[in-house]
Amino acid sequence: MLEKTWRWFGEKDNITLAEIRQMGVEGIVTALHHIPNGEVWPVDEIMKVKNLIEEHGMRWSVVESLPVSEGIKTGNDDRERLLENYKISLENLGKCGIDTICYNFMPVLDWARTDIKHKLNNGAESMYFDYPTFAAFDIFILKRPNAEKDYSDDILAKAKEVYAEMSEEERENLAYNIIVLTQGFIDGTVGDSANYKELFLSFLDNYKDIDSNKLKENLKYFLNDIMPVADKYDIKMSIHPDDPPFPVLGLPRIVSTQADFEEITKMYPSTNNGVTLCAGSLSVIPENNFGSIVDSIGSHIHFVHLRASRQIDGRSFYEADHLTGSVNMYELIKALLKEQNKRKSEGREDIRMPFRPDHGNKILDDFNRKSNPGYPLYGRLKGLSEITGMMTAIDCELNK
Repeated sequence: MLEKTWRWFGEKDNITLAEIRQMGVEGIVTALHHIPNGEVWPVDEIMKVKNLIEEHGMRWSVVESLPVSEGIKTGNDDRERLLENYKISLENLGKCGIDTICYNFMPVLDWARTDIKHKLNNGAESMYFDYPTFAAFDIFILKRPNAEKDYSDDILAKAKEVYAEMSEEERENLAYNIIVLTQGFIDGTVGDSANYKELFLSFLDNYKDIDSNKLKENLKYFLNDIMPVADKYDIKMSIHPDDPPFPVLGLPRIVSTQADFEEITKMYPSTNNGVTLCAGSLSVIPENNFGSIVDSIGSHIHFVHLRASRQIDGRSFYEADHLTGSVNMYELIKALLKEQNKRKSEGREDIRMPFRPDHGNKILDDFNRKSNPGYPLYGRLKGLSEITGMMTAIDCELNK
């Protein structure tokens, strides 16, 4: 059975560790959110969180995330200092017995949605990425230079219609949601500043001379520098896929397909150089076959996000229920459990394979509770219950 985990945002989270323990959760996924990006995570701060989690009968399963600073991604003059701090933080985590780290190498934005309160037919509330609306934001609200060149004539026409129908308040809310609201609680780059759009544009401008090949070079540089430390402490580094897994805002994408995963796992020759298999992100591309991905790089999968997206039209999608989207969750869980059995037969020690119910739709009393976008209580608990039930049945089937 895969290890059941839950993302927790620290003591300010309105879902307490005591409540999480009641759900049958075995491990916590969290980070030191109070430490600024690029600074060292001290041992005493790590141990405070680790001890608190263990006092509630769980373990700190995964760090999500130890942020990779923009200076590392762009390879700027501050890269060496940032890498040194990253390695010290890795070493401190290793000394404290934390062995799995989820990180991403996405430029500027961790993820993007155009509507965080999208109503579904059953009354639940989901998150939605509408491509024409995002184009309207990019071209007419953000006014990124030459943005219109990145879109087809059809999308340009739809974006103009979307923009024309929006009020000034709606335009401002859209920009704030994309740049600040969905980013700030997960180590957002820009922060909640008055001139957030101008600051955001300056970060985008840092990538004007960085294409996908250059970004891959910078990722390889990062891995070659930090992986010896990870290997020393047997820390599993797990890169998260791009979200969405196609180019946005003129930024390169390098973690979107099976071929990308295969290339990354070969950049540094260690099983600890691994991936976070995020079904929700990857499922936005219909060609991504999860059975094939697990067959190809299964030995490098160290963390799993289980959810599903549903495509609307082209590059537009919304976050569906965990079992009813475009992911065949039965086949994916079965492939992961087979990989787990394979590791057992090979005598590997890293057989836990933690998973968490990634995101969730607002249902029931979620509408009366405050939560970060995508992280309601009952919607995620529903997903955890559904996945646990399916996983239990498949495990019995495989091991009867």
